[in-house]
Amino acid sequence: MSDTESLLKQAGLKITMPRIKILSTLEKAEPRHISAEELYRQLHDEGENLGLATVYRVLNQFHEVGLVSRHNFEGNSAIFERTHRRHDHIICQKCGHIIEFDDPIINQRLEDIAAKHHLKLATKELCLYGICHCDQSDET
Repeated sequence: MSDTESLLKQAGLKITMPRIKILSTLEKAEPRHISAEELYRQLHDEGENLGLATVYRVLNQFHEVGLVSRHNFEGNSAIFERTHRRHDHIICQKCGHIIEFDDPIINQRLEDIAAKHHLKLATKELCLYGICHCDQSDET
């Protein structure tokens, strides 16, 4: 049994060819954050005969069982990433570049804030927005 098949089985999903192909493509996706349409094009370019509706359906199933995370940064269309570890994002508002980061001090501070309000933090999603180096001109 492959690693991909094991992940599907552990998630309680039936092992099917579309699920295997989509999950393995997500594992090696560059960029790491990918829309359903981009994933569909990538699969199509690799000769896979999966419909866009199938890609959306499988991604939603993966999201429901925690295999992928779905994000809608700045109200844009949904992008997906393989869920490996908790992390946060910095998004460039000009070019859309996404940087992942994890900061134990921020994480602890958020836990402290939640506890102060008698809440046990179950999950979090922190997105910082700014302009990256794409906005710097080459004036010399």
